[in-house]
Amino acid sequence: MAIEKDQEFVEYVARAIVNHPEDVKTERTVDERGVLITLHINQEDMGYVIGRQGQTARAMRTLLRIVGAKSNARVNLKIFEPEEARRARFGSAATEEVDTSAVDDLKL
Repeated sequence: MAIEKDQEFVEYVARAIVNHPEDVKTERTVDERGVLITLHINQEDMGYVIGRQGQTARAMRTLLRIVGAKSNARVNLKIFEPEEARRARFGSAATEEVDTSAVDDLKL
């Protein structure tokens, strides 16, 4: 399976900005909406790829659309984040049960 130009571009840019370039991998899927490239990186490098306020990821997506436009394809980028990393970032309060025993017998 030959690697496509858009996928090669994402891997090249990601490897250039992360501390663990050996962990950079991509998946390319095509459907009726276009091409989706999913970028897998080492979790320690997430901040480098996303950038301050998402600027780096936004720039990569913009350039990727231009690369895709050359071959008349609509290309999008998804940065993969494992579920456990999302939980750690957003806090585990949403998934953990809260102890309400202290107020269970409260009469209001």
